[in-house]
Amino acid sequence: MNLDHRRCQVLLTDAESGVLATVHPTRGVDAVPACFVVRGEVLGIPVDRVKPKGRGELQRVRNLRADPRAALLCDHWDGKDWSRLWWVRATLEYWPGDDDTKRELEAMLRAKYRQYEGQPFDDLLVFRITALSGWSASEG
Repeated sequence: MNLDHRRCQVLLTDAESGVLATVHPTRGVDAVPACFVVRGEVLGIPVDRVKPKGRGELQRVRNLRADPRAALLCDHWDGKDWSRLWWVRATLEYWPGDDDTKRELEAMLRAKYRQYEGQPFDDLLVFRITALSGWSASEG
């Protein structure tokens, strides 16, 4: 069953992780796993130092500078009980964000993910949520 905006927002906000899709200039969709936080219609994804990364600017950042469109897909699977399946897709637009928004999102990330406590971020990708859609196998 299709989910309404409110239910999509609840599931998105509570999700532990998702897959961020950006647009690569030659190969099209570029998808990477991501952790994130949601504050109203704003979503933040960290570029952290906790998980190893390659040198230089990340491809997802280069993609967003060239094309600000993105999507984040979150889902829940229970292989033993398919009535619990759901997914939510957030359509996003990259936004540089202001300092207050970034500080608040960084604090929310540290509260949600204990690995970030006391750790600096290299960057914070800030997005405006422009649309939400979702589906669930049941009304729950």
